[in-house]
Amino acid sequence: MEPRRWILTLTCEDRVGIVAGVSGFLSRNQGFIVDSQQYADLETGRFFMRVVFQRGGGGFPDGADALREAFAPVAGELALDWSLSPADHRPRAVIAVSKGLHCLHDLLHRARSGALSVEIAAVVSNHAAARELVEWHGIDFHHLPIEPGGRAAQEQALLGVMADADAELLVLARYMQVLSEDLAARVSGRCINIHHSFLPGFKGAKPYHRAHARGVKLIGATAHFVTGDLDEGPIIEQAVERVDHRDDIDALVRIGRDIEAQVLARAVNAYGERRLFLNGGKTVVFR
Repeated sequence: MEPRRWILTLTCEDRVGIVAGVSGFLSRNQGFIVDSQQYADLETGRFFMRVVFQRGGGGFPDGADALREAFAPVAGELALDWSLSPADHRPRAVIAVSKGLHCLHDLLHRARSGALSVEIAAVVSNHAAARELVEWHGIDFHHLPIEPGGRAAQEQALLGVMADADAELLVLARYMQVLSEDLAARVSGRCINIHHSFLPGFKGAKPYHRAHARGVKLIGATAHFVTGDLDEGPIIEQAVERVDHRDDIDALVRIGRDIEAQVLARAVNAYGERRLFLNGGKTVVFR
């Protein structure tokens, strides 16, 4: 049986000796590096690193707690913001959706086939349209309609679903509601939205109609972290598809939905595989 693998992620103020400190720790403790990626942002002065490793000998610490305890002095010396977890750990996520179910369909299929790096713990919606689909997959569905004047209560219920499901990630899979600044702040760095446009163009309602009217030759989608500023959060993943004058609005919508599903899944997988780092108003995404 292949030895259990671990993922160490870290970010810190850039300085000489970070890679040496991490690799030296693993060498001293019989850790075998399987994959290592690092990036130094010379503009922000931040350093980012992701290391996948496994037991390489008899002196390897036994278990996550022992590994974390052994690494803590190194992390303290280098002033690291770090995380260590088993490579097979899948963070738990709640998906929020409205009436457009194409991204939800895709995520549920990927989860069922083992191609999604997070565990879908629950689905919430302000409409009931997704209930049958979600429950067929054996996942809890929560209908959280927004009553007049009841947005704050609805958002509190959404947070309650996340807490009860022990979910760290919120995925807005075509959830057609703007989160309040308070909710956006409470899920900062752990809420991913899919936008039906290649940002920053064609924001707002009916983007494919507006794109068609302009005769665009490329359409796309953008996955980004949610902030209090609408559609202005750090971008995680983007993709585009070439179109031409023969494509009507229905064709653009069909092509666009495919792109949305693919881009959102890539962003969610980057989060679940610990390849995604916030870097101010941008992100670092290791491939």
